Amino acid sequence: MDTIADNLQGVKSRIRGACERAGRDPRDIVLVAVSKTFPADEIRAAHAAGQRCFGESYVQEALGKIEALADLDLEWHFIGPIQSNKTREIAAHFDWVHSIERLKIAERLSAQRPAERGPLDVLVQVNISGEATKSGVVPGDLAPLARAVAKLPNLRLRGLMAIPEPTGDTALATARFEAVRALKEALCAEGLALDTLSMGMTGDLEAAIAAGATMVRVGTAIFGERHRQTKGSG
Repeated sequence: MDTIADNLQGVKSRIRGACERAGRDPRDIVLVAVSKTFPADEIRAAHAAGQRCFGESYVQEALGKIEALADLDLEWHFIGPIQSNKTREIAAHFDWVHSIERLKIAERLSAQRPAERGPLDVLVQVNISGEATKSGVVPGDLAPLARAVAKLPNLRLRGLMAIPEPTGDTALATARFEAVRALKEALCAEGLALDTLSMGMTGDLEAAIAAGATMVRVGTAIFGERHRQTKGSG
């Protein structure tokens, strides 16, 4: 488990370096450790090394880990596609949802959020690369969805999330991230109070930070190669 602690320090060092080059404060970047498919003991090791925010994509798998780690002060982020029959569990057990792409799902999350937990922090996912296989709302449909989500009583719209297509072209990656930032700025100009851009992963977090990311989602660089998902863990 010392490897996880070392890996975390390495990622934080990358974040600090990216912020220094971009003239930004590293304290303005939230690191979400993507722990999907990794067991609770590895999350516990990451917490012992100072990590608090963890990202999960498979509801049933996540619920087991949330229960097993209830003694720790963790912040749970749901980052995967959302099925209608999973919204109740997500609304009840997660602190953040990064993957809103349909108003129906947002309405269900709002209706099912336990009152004692307060508003659920949410992000609208944007399909910035126009990939047919990728989740997210197309940029042209973003504004009306964001305005509708922002009105829901038990949600707090915080900003946008995006996963551009994988590319070795740093200029293209930067352009994609800058396009997401521009969409956020346009929504802010309309009066929406947004403060979060969740973008950047193990391979491209530097480009994302340069473009304005406030939250990066890193799994492989912390935990290693992802374990195979077990059947029924979605």
